Amino acid sequence: MAEVATRAIGAPVRRIEGRAKVTGAARYAVEHDPGEVAYGWIVQAQVARGKITDIDDAEARSQPGVLHVLWHGNAPRLEEVSDAELAVFQEPRVAYRGQIVAAVVADNPEAAREAARLVRVKVHEEPHDVGLRADHPHLYKPDKVNPSFPSDTDKGDVDAALARAEVTIDHTYSTPAYHNNAMEPHATLARWDGDRLTVYDSNQGAAAHRAPLAKAFGLEPEQVRVLAEHVGGGFGSKGTPRPQMIVAAMLARISGRAVKLPVTRQQMFAFTGYRTPTIQRMRLGATGDGRITAIEHRVFEQTSQIREFAEQAATPTRVMYATDNLRTSHRLVRLDVPTPSWMRAPGECPGMYALESAIDELALAVGIDPIELRIRNDADAEPDSGKPFSSRNLVACLREGADRFGWADRDPRQRQRDGRWFIGSGVAASTYPAYQRDAEATARVQPDGSFRVGIAAADIGTGARTALTQIAADTLGVPVERVRVDIGDSALPRAGVAGGSMGTSSWGAAVAKACEALLAEMERGGSEAHADTKAEIEAKKDLARHAFGAQFAEVRVDGETGEIRVSRLLGVFAAGRIVNPVTARSQFIGGMTMGMGMALFEESVMDRRYGDYLNHDLAQYHVPANADVADIEVAWIEEDDPELNRIGTKGIGEIGIVGTAAAIANAVHHATGLRFRALPIHLDGLVGAGT
Repeated sequence: MAEVATRAIGAPVRRIEGRAKVTGAARYAVEHDPGEVAYGWIVQAQVARGKITDIDDAEARSQPGVLHVLWHGNAPRLEEVSDAELAVFQEPRVAYRGQIVAAVVADNPEAAREAARLVRVKVHEEPHDVGLRADHPHLYKPDKVNPSFPSDTDKGDVDAALARAEVTIDHTYSTPAYHNNAMEPHATLARWDGDRLTVYDSNQGAAAHRAPLAKAFGLEPEQVRVLAEHVGGGFGSKGTPRPQMIVAAMLARISGRAVKLPVTRQQMFAFTGYRTPTIQRMRLGATGDGRITAIEHRVFEQTSQIREFAEQAATPTRVMYATDNLRTSHRLVRLDVPTPSWMRAPGECPGMYALESAIDELALAVGIDPIELRIRNDADAEPDSGKPFSSRNLVACLREGADRFGWADRDPRQRQRDGRWFIGSGVAASTYPAYQRDAEATARVQPDGSFRVGIAAADIGTGARTALTQIAADTLGVPVERVRVDIGDSALPRAGVAGGSMGTSSWGAAVAKACEALLAEMERGGSEAHADTKAEIEAKKDLARHAFGAQFAEVRVDGETGEIRVSRLLGVFAAGRIVNPVTARSQFIGGMTMGMGMALFEESVMDRRYGDYLNHDLAQYHVPANADVADIEVAWIEEDDPELNRIGTKGIGEIGIVGTAAAIANAVHHATGLRFRALPIHLDGLVGAGT
């Protein structure tokens, strides 16, 4: 059936849904019209720890248009759920400031918001603790870190190797809490039809959200349908169900109407997830010529009182550099804070900031170019496990990036000036696992000769719908215009979340297999086929599968004011087969821009007195704007890795952020001679750098 000379995979295809989005035809969660609708509004706890003694909702209920006020005293009982954040209104305990303690449903959003303001919540306040520190008396070792890695690893004799090392590095690096701020806030529209529940929700996987929702309400999964056709960003925070989905379903059942419940930007800083702050101690030992003999990476982080989440910040150190002596550990403390969760490149992002900053310090200490030091310590096999890599092209990325960036012309001396500006450049490596999960897909030929593919995948703005269309068209041998891919519906064949940079690899393999099966079925006169990739994934060789990259930054620092300008960013990546160069470039640039925000702008500031984040909106939580990003260049290494999956892809959504912050911090050090081991790099630390 091969009808197209040019293959769809690798072609710069425009986004399939692009026109619908820019014309407003694309409908997001609460934009759907279910008929008669009511509106919900959330009431949040105003203390960080305590017990609710009473809720006075009389005045709120008396307001025009108000249908009901829901709280733990009158809420329906839920079934036991594994995520305690979803056990909304089940008990009077307050576990953190901003936790949902009541909700209002009304005829219109204005009435719901006003009534929520009038709900009086009385709480017996208790002393709270919201401060992470490396010597906290209640630190403990979690059984595992996200998603299922061992908390600690220990190979060789790290202490002895450090004692013998000619050169040692021993520094502590820290990152603050970061909050996801997707363009579309979390939002849910819920509707009951008898004992069947339909939910339109802004999430990263409709199928993955159906089972927890069904369990909470004591339903069979077949009684619940979750739709997320268009999603305005997620970055991890929409990867698991959030409590507003439960609240919306409760309000819909009580009111007898469909209920729209959008989460405000301010509320997103409480119960929709964030990246834990980290404290990371790095100890490196090396020979005089820069051969690393020992690495120790110790991580301290926080979780909530109601659910454990341990970010895997030390795991990338288990992957990166060859050494016979390697020790990593994670320690966690339960605080009176919201539960942390996934944020773009969880683990690798903060962990590689510490590692790549320490590597830069080691290069300076031994007097070796930082690129050469990384190449000298490249690993033939995964250092921690000893597994062979399916492919590892870190060195190729470093060399290609050095050539593109003009690294050979870099003066290694610090504090080079251009008038009042200091100029510096830095480099850092990147890595991210090449995950794949099993999935199912269907494919059928239509009476008009077009094709329709179905899979419960999610497009959160990454271009997944377009990539899957290209994979299907390529497999079928037809133009992309003849293929339609249906996604974002839990009624479609099973698929995992858009997370872990595994979407295209997981869903694409299922789509390709279904299309191959359809071609065989058509030869027999059939018109539809189904595929499941579980067996082939279970049969894969036990290899270390990772994407790698190298990121370069050039900065200009005003010697008088301390102002930092990032004049150039370059990322070169080895991430398997690139399905669509247009959307891939967008993903890499997006990740690098977020990494820049991590280095220079982003920081969730905790008020320890009240247990609340002070800067809970985009007026105070600063992210990069167009003017902050002068020049970003992206390139990739052509990589053929047959051990990955049937389409040869790795993930690209997250690796772009991983090394960027370290590259910028290393560039600032090169420019000024000042080393910043805590992010973000504040202006006050650079004021007067020229004196």
